[in-house]
Amino acid sequence: MTATHTPKIHPHLPQLTLWVMTIATGLVVANIYYNQPLLADIAHTFNISDRKAQQLSLFTQIGYACGLLFIVPLADMVKRKRLILIDFVLMIFALLISAIAPSILVLTIAGFLLGLSSIVPQLLIPMAAHLASPHERGKKLGFIMSGLLIGILLSRTLSGFIGEHFGWRSMYYIATGLMLAMWIMIFFFLPEVEPDYKGNYKKLMTSLIHLIKTQPKLRMASFRGALCFAGFSAFWTTLVFLLKQPQFNEGSAAAGAFGLVGAFGALAAGLMGRLSDKMDSYKLSGYTLLLVFISYIVFYFSTSSIAGLIIGVIILDMGVQATHISNQSIIFALIPEARNRLNTVYMVSYFIGGASGTFLASLLWKNYGWSGVCVIGGGLALIALAAHLLNYQKNVRK
Repeated sequence: MTATHTPKIHPHLPQLTLWVMTIATGLVVANIYYNQPLLADIAHTFNISDRKAQQLSLFTQIGYACGLLFIVPLADMVKRKRLILIDFVLMIFALLISAIAPSILVLTIAGFLLGLSSIVPQLLIPMAAHLASPHERGKKLGFIMSGLLIGILLSRTLSGFIGEHFGWRSMYYIATGLMLAMWIMIFFFLPEVEPDYKGNYKKLMTSLIHLIKTQPKLRMASFRGALCFAGFSAFWTTLVFLLKQPQFNEGSAAAGAFGLVGAFGALAAGLMGRLSDKMDSYKLSGYTLLLVFISYIVFYFSTSSIAGLIIGVIILDMGVQATHISNQSIIFALIPEARNRLNTVYMVSYFIGGASGTFLASLLWKNYGWSGVCVIGGGLALIALAAHLLNYQKNVRK
């Protein structure tokens, strides 16, 4: 692994820059989730099954994982602002293709490209950790992660409303306009950051393996994150189909409205960022994983209860996002000059977990309905909690 350690003077992180990064993070990450409340409408448009439509969400997440693996590490060896601006061009192209897609195949390919290019938040978050002062790094990360969470959750609210009243294609046209506006904001207000890594791309990618082998905290954080996001994706992918059942008889707008409820989890993200500056992130992770497990117990008994689903969504999103913040606080403290690669390992694991959760949910929904989805979500959370506690006790004994 070849890396330089030449000291550089980097820009600070002023409030305006922080806001630009936060808004960009929220709007870009939303691209990945717009399709979830729209899946039933997309299935109707192309006259395909619900399971076939769910593959759009699956391939979008697979594309995101590929972008994390092959594009994000480049931020350690090339200028980050330049990389971000180029990535926006591919993102805008993918959104336009999605809007005019004549078939589910074209839409799925465009969804993969959209996922591949929507990795800008995972370039901005390590960049913020790099620019922020060490004593307030958690606070700054928490602020940006609040924007990311709001983007994830309100994307469903927005797309559900747009899909219900203007058709699902309109959402992609609107998203294209938003990305054009953000390209301009990034161009004028984001500082450039010079890379710290001087090796070639092959050595850069090889170094990922070295990081996995030598950083046990990275491995544990990746495992926790993957299982949490698997359950999270399983819930949100199947919620729209539950709400279309006779006991609810609701459409995509109702599914999207649950994103508004889940935005309460943004409060947890901000709080976790502050707590991670002052407390042991490992201890906090135990409590946040417990919240995720509890949420699926609530979901299991809420097959016919809107109130129960609302309570469960609040608990789930608080638990998942707080765990995510805790994980990132841990990994970004490991090797400063390798933050993008550390984030690559973590986030690839995270979204492989998400894609796996979407795939499992589609199988379980068909064969076991909502109960099956809740069992797998709760089971994954329980495994993550058990592994975390065993690892924590092992470290304490050392």
